[in-house]
Amino acid sequence: MIGRLVDGRYRVRARIARGGMATVYVATDLRLERRVALKVMHGHLTDDAVFQSRFIQEARSAARLANPHVVNVFDQGQDAGMAYLVMEYLPGITLRELLREQRRLTVPQAVTIMDATLEGLAAAHRAGIVHRDVKPENILLAEDGRIKIGDFGLARATTANTASGAQLLGTIAYLAPELVTRGTADARSDIYALGIMLYEMLTGEQPYKGEQPMQIAFQHATESVPRPSARNPGVPEQLDELVLWATEKVPDERPVDAQAMLDRLREIERELDIKPAVTTATAGIPLDDRIDTGDLTKVLPGAVTAPTIAVDDADNGTRLRRRAKRRRAKGAWLLALVLLLAGGAAGAGWWFGSGPGSLVAVPDVTGRTFADAKALLAEHTLEGVEEKVYDLNVEAGLAVGSDPASGERVDKDTAVTVFISQGPQPITIQKLTGMPEADAIAIATGDALLLHVTEPSAQRYHETEAGTVLAVTLTPRGDGEAVGCNDGCEAHQGDTVSFEISAGPVPSVAGRSVSDARDALTSVGLEVAGENREEFSEDVEKGLVIGLVPVEGALRPGDTVQLIVSKGPQPIEVPNVIGLTIRDAVAELQGRRFTVTTVSLPPEITWDLWRVTSISPEAGTMQLPGTQITITGFGL
Repeated sequence: MIGRLVDGRYRVRARIARGGMATVYVATDLRLERRVALKVMHGHLTDDAVFQSRFIQEARSAARLANPHVVNVFDQGQDAGMAYLVMEYLPGITLRELLREQRRLTVPQAVTIMDATLEGLAAAHRAGIVHRDVKPENILLAEDGRIKIGDFGLARATTANTASGAQLLGTIAYLAPELVTRGTADARSDIYALGIMLYEMLTGEQPYKGEQPMQIAFQHATESVPRPSARNPGVPEQLDELVLWATEKVPDERPVDAQAMLDRLREIERELDIKPAVTTATAGIPLDDRIDTGDLTKVLPGAVTAPTIAVDDADNGTRLRRRAKRRRAKGAWLLALVLLLAGGAAGAGWWFGSGPGSLVAVPDVTGRTFADAKALLAEHTLEGVEEKVYDLNVEAGLAVGSDPASGERVDKDTAVTVFISQGPQPITIQKLTGMPEADAIAIATGDALLLHVTEPSAQRYHETEAGTVLAVTLTPRGDGEAVGCNDGCEAHQGDTVSFEISAGPVPSVAGRSVSDARDALTSVGLEVAGENREEFSEDVEKGLVIGLVPVEGALRPGDTVQLIVSKGPQPIEVPNVIGLTIRDAVAELQGRRFTVTTVSLPPEITWDLWRVTSISPEAGTMQLPGTQITITGFGL
């Protein structure tokens, strides 16, 4: 179809999506020079009058609606036996794609999407149209913020609500119980599907699961939808009750139509102070319709206003208690209901399990090469597309996972992205030395690096402030050799870094008493040896600390140090100066740092004429520096 000119007017550009009945393409309307969505019925269904009728019914149903939250239908026709619809083109994603990306939505997001969907569906219900296929795949989220409901291919008038088992086409996960048990649908069936969709937006999963479609259909008919807050505690009680109200098993106990549910939702918006951020456009004017010139049609923002609502006398809590009481009374008729389900469920099970409406479960490709994964997907009629990613735990060349994830059910021929690991991501580590330890660890273990940090970090005493990074060592994953990384280095996510951290400076103990010195050292985590080393010192008073005995290598907390304690100045031997001239004797003694008494000596001018005859203290004795030496002498 790519490049084909349909009906002499619509040039097909690219494929957007493929469903059970048709394929959707983006095309250019050559007559109006605008981009449109072209929906073409599958060739094998063209000769089926029933499907042809449903296809044309979508055009007529949607064309009757004029609402900013409903996808506009512009044209319908046939070309060479090919039936097609021309619709408004909305660049963006579907709610299903948003759920796959985000898993579950925030409360404001869910309320915003539900508000717009209900407004569009309310317009359909007022026109007497039941959608009958409400699901996330049919909620379109445009890039400009508009939210629209599309795909009215199953829509029928509310008066023509009977469907046989073979005509049960709504997606099984959102199928109302009455469609399974009786094959009937009205506006309240759409409400049930909306309740399931709101549950999925708030919790990230559908309330019912099963290996076969028949199991899911059975749960819809026999079980009650749980409160969303049981899966997501952040869901307000008001939205819990709205989901329970919309998914009542008995249609009469649900909101009568989308407008009734919208009225209650807007009451909840006011109670929770939520203002839906919905952007609307003038009906019938699509965005980006000027293909050749590049000009954009102007969008008129429209505010969604809530009408005045009459509040029911019974609050939601009271209604919920009433419903709980009724549920407790149920049970006796369960066996009979199971028997009634057999016919309808068998038809639904055939259609969704092995018939044209069946979906394919995505197989688990984790740990496979892309070639193996692609082959496995092909066995399940799916197409594998490779996308390379970095991963810490999966070996390079093997699959990390897929999108859609394994177990999800998708259409046949869907493209499944297989994420192939390239191993850990290369990273650049900045210089971490000189910064506080907490900052360095935060950087190393952050999303940008994702490194492992050896804890506790090694410490050593240093002149810098305690807690400062002194050195960084990088150890690659596996058996890699550790390397220094003080000035930054190249690494891979998942590698290990080790820090050496400053324990602060060692306290100065010189001149302190032994007890003060011990206290100062033990206060910073050092052990002090019980026996001190004693040394002579002329600068430190006897009994005070001179310093610490030097140690080899870095000094770390918990190490043992030894104090050096002063013994005072070292004694000096008195030299034998007897027989020397007085001048030489005085010089010798003063050179040894002794003090010489000169009071009894002759005048200094005659010292060269006198010799020493005796000294006191005597020569050869040990005296402290500064000791006074008395000498006597006689003339030559």
